[in-house]
Amino acid sequence: MDYVCPKCGNRGYETDKLQATGGNFAKLFDVQNKKFITVSCTRCGYTELYRQTGGEGWDILDFLTG
Repeated sequence: MDYVCPKCGNRGYETDKLQATGGNFAKLFDVQNKKFITVSCTRCGYTELYRQTGGEGWDILDFLTG
């Protein structure tokens, strides 16, 4: 992946998954229906969130890597 942090210019990064609730129905039943992929700079910690789409949600990594 050719990632460059927009804050500090570092090229090191880590990826992870994040789930969150959205809407009153989901909060009431504690359903985590919002899924995101995070890309975090290993130097300054700046993190970008991308909405998960498709199977495992790693489509954004495919997009970023070309």
